[in-house]
Amino acid sequence: MTRVSLCQIPVVHEPKTNLETARDALAHAAGQGAELAVFPEATLTRFGRGVTETAEPLDGPFVSGLAEAAREHGIAVIAGVFEPSADGRVYNTTVALDAGGGLAAAYRKIHLFDSFGARESDVVAPGDVPVVVELAGLRIGLITCYDVRFPELARALVDRGADAFAVIAAWGSGPMKEEHWITLVKARAIENTTWTIAVGQAPTPSARDGFGVGRSMLVDPMGVVRHDLGPGHAVQTGEIDPAVTVSVRSTLPSLDHRRLHRS
Repeated sequence: MTRVSLCQIPVVHEPKTNLETARDALAHAAGQGAELAVFPEATLTRFGRGVTETAEPLDGPFVSGLAEAAREHGIAVIAGVFEPSADGRVYNTTVALDAGGGLAAAYRKIHLFDSFGARESDVVAPGDVPVVVELAGLRIGLITCYDVRFPELARALVDRGADAFAVIAAWGSGPMKEEHWITLVKARAIENTTWTIAVGQAPTPSARDGFGVGRSMLVDPMGVVRHDLGPGHAVQTGEIDPAVTVSVRSTLPSLDHRRLHRS
């Protein structure tokens, strides 16, 4: 069993405020016996053109502060930040910190949200490498927001040995958007018979950009939602049981039944 805290926090533009919010959430996660805490995409700062000025290298004060808190509580951490890119844009990066505060992996978001009238690529440079990281006894495939709409990424992560997904998001509000989030997260769990930890930003009442609908979920390999945090600021801890994966894959061996079709 691995105890995982879904840290559904609101995010503002000021990194120092967000770091304190994250520290507080980690303290709550520690009180719930968590071994891993997962935070949203863009935990460093809210989306917007200002991210190019606010972005920090991965050894900057925000990630260093998260690492210190991870080490203090003995909890591994996954969180979204922005780091500068060489072309003047930023990378939308997921950092994975081990329980000692060490940087275990960094994943740069591959699929950029140039949809629903938004153009993430104006300020964000794409990554190109899927990442699986070992934390708290799990091999976790990292997925960021819009990535969840691309099933080939999740399948590539399973093929690299992932036994759980961490999907972090600052999901935008709008017609059908929350329904898409719920459906896509469950679909990635079902089609890969894989535990899925999906954590989004809580709504921030003072923000008008529409990012953050909450609805963080822990979904089991059969697609059953074990926890749903609703729309508010919350920290909730659940258990990932690898025996469930074994049982589901024995009953539903869809990964073994794949046949690759070539045109």
